[in-house]
Amino acid sequence: MSARMLARRRDKLRLVNKRLNEFYGPLYVASQAGHIACKSLLKKQGKTQTHPVQDEELKEWVLWMTTIFMPLNDVREKIIIEKAYLIIEEQMPHCLLEFVTHVVGYKAVLAKWAEGDFSERRSTIGWPPEFDGYVKRSYEALKSEQTRLLHNFTWRAYKRFVRRKRQ
Repeated sequence: MSARMLARRRDKLRLVNKRLNEFYGPLYVASQAGHIACKSLLKKQGKTQTHPVQDEELKEWVLWMTTIFMPLNDVREKIIIEKAYLIIEEQMPHCLLEFVTHVVGYKAVLAKWAEGDFSERRSTIGWPPEFDGYVKRSYEALKSEQTRLLHNFTWRAYKRFVRRKRQ
């Protein structure tokens, strides 16, 4: 019975670690980097939101989108598409689907920019407002569960080791 419980705990810990290492951890880091970069751009421009993009801001907006925001979006999109099986919920969270469609919209905008057409400045599909909160909450919940599982597993292993030594 004890061995079965330890095996279950070990399996749970393995799944939590996989979710953190391959999905929620990288998604969280890329999202935080994007958030910090966006705040930095807004501060530099003396704005509180990224839209509308004025004509005098266009050159810098294109630079930030092509070198910072889209590469981070591509990383997040790839994680979501390729590692969707690691999502905690039974159903795909709507904010993740909205994020992927937001990125797809920007790919069309960047393709127009590459052809010299700057008539569109933003994706027609807006940023999902729940995305960052979802990623942060999920990451923190998994880190908490990982800590709990590690502590319990380590403590039980230590107790077993001490008990064997005394016998």
